[in-house]
Order: sequence, then C-alpha cells, then structure tokens
Amino acid sequence: MLFSVLTLFPAEIRPYLDGSILGNAQRAGIVRFRLVDFREFTDDRHNTVDDRPFGGGPGMVMKPGPIFDAVESVERSFGPHHRILLSPRGRVFDQAKAVELGRESRILLCCGRYEGFDERIREGLEWDEVSLGDFVLSGGEIPALAVIEAVVRLLPGALGDEESANLDSFMDGDTVDHPHYTRPRVFRGMEVPEVLVSGNHRAVEAWRKERRIRLSELRRRRNGFQRDI
Repeated sequence: MLFSVLTLFPAEIRPYLDGSILGNAQRAGIVRFRLVDFREFTDDRHNTVDDRPFGGGPGMVMKPGPIFDAVESVERSFGPHHRILLSPRGRVFDQAKAVELGRESRILLCCGRYEGFDERIREGLEWDEVSLGDFVLSGGEIPALAVIEAVVRLLPGALGDEESANLDSFMDGDTVDHPHYTRPRVFRGMEVPEVLVSGNHRAVEAWRKERRIRLSELRRRRNGFQRDI
C-alpha cells in the first residue's frame, strides 16, 4: 500500500512513520510513505501557499494552486489515489472507516493549515473528507498519522500477531476491549481477578465477554446515548 501525504511539515512527521509498527511495515515492504511538501508547487519566489480571505476576516486561507498541482503530480507519477482531505466537515474517523481504507492500494492525505482550504480545492478535486472529531488542531498532520496507523496495523503482516488487530476495540461494532492484566499478580494492593489465573479458559472467555459488554455500555452512557446490546 502507498500513502502519499501532502504536508508543509514533512520533516516533523517522518520520524513517526519510520518508527515502531509503521517502520517495521515499511521495512517488510507492506507499505510505502511518500511525503510531498506542496510548498514546492508554488509559483513565486517566496513559495507562498496561503493568502488573505476574500471578504475579510482573520487568518489566512490555503491557496488552491499548490494543492491542485501537488495532487496531479503525485497521481501522474504513481497513479490514482483514494484522496482524503483532513477536515472538520468530514465523517468522523472510526474503525469501520479504517477497515474500508485498508482495501485501497493508494491513499493520498492532504494536511491543511491556517484557517482552512480555498473552497475550490473541494469543488475541483474529488475528496473523501475525514475528521478526528469536534475539536481544533493547528493542522492535519496528527489526524493523517492517526489514519495511517489505524489502517496499516490492519494490513496482513504489519503486526507480530495477526489476531491482535481482530481483537481490537471497535472491530465488532462499537464494543471496546476487555481489561488486560500482566505480572505481578498483586501490585500496590491491587490483585488480578481470580478468574484470569484459574486456568479455566471457558470462564476466562465468559468474564472477558461480560467485561466488554459492561465497559461498552458505560462508554455509551458517558457519550450521551443508549443502544441495545
């Protein structure tokens, strides 16, 4: 799988892509990352990528030219991509979306900055708009990394244990994972539940299922909605 990331700050996100699971997936040939600085697609000596908004108002707006040119250059070289615009208007990213994106062979993520994008970037290019949630960041780099990691860890061979991804939270809808424990058995007076050291695998699985259901219901209540389990 190829990820092409349009960003003004490639040097800031490259170390994360080269570490841990993402780095291992690259070295195994499972995934490739191309970081494209769209400042390189400007047409003035100051490499200007933003300008004042028509109609007035605070802040600066991303100019359409550099982004159009960057997208078209990437796709001429590497073929059509599934284009993702990191935007507050987008669908909130979730595990189901990660699974969906995992079926793509090439994904392009466009990271904005400043007050937002010139609307013609949306009108003139076909995008899948994605958001991490109802909060504001200074740019799209952190959301892009979140999308990349969520997708890559689902790819065959990316994790040491293939079953790990299948058992993650939200892989079976909106259910979160059960609690986990490891050694020592007692830590500062807190003990591991007896069932987990009983050796009774059927009882362990029943306990884990009950905990997944209970924790998922608590999460739904905290988030302000109810759903039948």
